[in-house]
Amino acid sequence: MNIALMAHDGKKELMVQFCIAYCGILAGHSISATRTTGKLVADATGLPIQLCLSANQGGSQQMGSRIRCNEIDLVLFFCDPDDVRNQDKVNEISRLCDRYAVPFASNVATAEVLIQGLRRGDLDWREIIRGK
Repeated sequence: MNIALMAHDGKKELMVQFCIAYCGILAGHSISATRTTGKLVADATGLPIQLCLSANQGGSQQMGSRIRCNEIDLVLFFCDPDDVRNQDKVNEISRLCDRYAVPFASNVATAEVLIQGLRRGDLDWREIIRGK
């Protein structure tokens, strides 16, 4: 599975802690991330992460393009609901995930449900959609 990681500034540490906790599961998958989030996660976990641009420099658009091209199977985008400056990015990624049937978590609770489903194989249907 191809997993995308994104996090607002106020949620980056939570993303790092989440990835440390689930490093064993994540290690079996390909991970992409916006630059700052990806570097923090890679430094903390040792996981190989394909880095996009920072979200504010076009990384959100890169992730959106990958979703449109069916190259992403799961998006974990830890959002800060009080950060109104970046809500357009969240809405766009969420809308694309809805359009292309990509599981999407905007908070740690939903991310835990999805990561456990990933571990169990509940998301294997994405491989059929991708044609693998």
